[in-house]
Amino acid sequence: YMMVRMFRTTRTLAVFLLGCSLGVAEKMPAAKLLDLAQKGGPELEQALRDTLTEDAIRKGSAVAGEGANFIWAVASDQPPRLQVDLLDPVPARKLGGLWFYLGKLKTGTSHKYRWIVDGKPFGGANDLAAYGPDSYPQPGVPEGKITGPVVMESKIYPGMKANVWYYVAAQYDGVTPLPLQVWGDGQSYVKRMTNYRVLEALDNLTAQKKIPPMVNVFIEPGNANGRAMRSIEYDTVDDTYSRYILEEILPEIGKSVRLREDGYSRAFVGESSGGICAFNAAYFKPDQFSRVLSWIGSFAALQTSTAEPVGGAAYPIKVRRDPKRNIRVWLQDGADDQENPRAGSWPLANIHLANSLKLKGYDYHLSFGVGTHNQAQGSAELPESLVWLWRDYDPAKTTQDFVQDPEEQAKPLWRVVTLNRN
Repeated sequence: YMMVRMFRTTRTLAVFLLGCSLGVAEKMPAAKLLDLAQKGGPELEQALRDTLTEDAIRKGSAVAGEGANFIWAVASDQPPRLQVDLLDPVPARKLGGLWFYLGKLKTGTSHKYRWIVDGKPFGGANDLAAYGPDSYPQPGVPEGKITGPVVMESKIYPGMKANVWYYVAAQYDGVTPLPLQVWGDGQSYVKRMTNYRVLEALDNLTAQKKIPPMVNVFIEPGNANGRAMRSIEYDTVDDTYSRYILEEILPEIGKSVRLREDGYSRAFVGESSGGICAFNAAYFKPDQFSRVLSWIGSFAALQTSTAEPVGGAAYPIKVRRDPKRNIRVWLQDGADDQENPRAGSWPLANIHLANSLKLKGYDYHLSFGVGTHNQAQGSAELPESLVWLWRDYDPAKTTQDFVQDPEEQAKPLWRVVTLNRN
């Protein structure tokens, strides 16, 4: 398919520790390996081989990093050059039987890379997430409390059971009703120091007062009598799932912690089908959910109905034709996101939806990178997106008119150019 590049995208260089079969007893933590590389010395070659593994080095997929510092290694008979995204390739340095490149890279996004050997591409990978400081545990920052899993049974989806967790900010005073965020595919986000870094970001941003103290509700897709319900819950273009949250999930959470009831104080986060689920909730019930964070959203024909024959693929046109909702929306996608022969094009649908939101005057943001159908970019930029989503939040209010930022109004519509065709 046609890979797309946004005219407005700023290309920056970043990479995160790639899964490189780090199963060797002698492997070093990334920080120690990087320190050793800075100092140099004959022991670096063996440390690279032990930590990044011979297999990954041979395949051209060996990289380690922490913060803004990263190191790649490759075995090659010819001098290799490293290319990240569309930047000019840079030469590697010889180290015994290896070549390596050590660099300081921009954080807060994801990228792809490849080696160029004898003028030809070799190895590499996409979806390399580079995390900024707000995605790491910070000294002195208190951790919010996670409760769960709690198994909840649904009546709205007959026979369905789902695991639910909820996070309460450490700053909660036990009295004041808190804003909340709902997370689809919540089981992915309830542990620390995973690839998602959700709890770390929540802890840090709350402590810095960049987002308000909140309850974050993490909901796993349900199962009804052995049937996986995720696509039915998430991809169906109606208000069923939002009613499920409002009528069944939140009342239970509210027994343990006081929740705000105004839509101004509620956000919804999701990836892939969870992304369209988040948009569904706000679009059908903007008085209950006014903030949307959609990663690699599946605005596609996955669950169709008589009311919506093309399902979520209808949204770019619906947004243009329907009355404007009072919601704020952050969309994220990548140029190498998936194409489905029947359901649609993920990257083009997200671009189309972004233009629809822009034309309609929505308070929206599109973050478009190089990634595949993967959450790496969304996770790396999570601190930025949460700050944007909750900017100017005032707990004394229960409503706000979300209007398009003048800076966004002045920018052109999103357009694409061909990159992978002659």
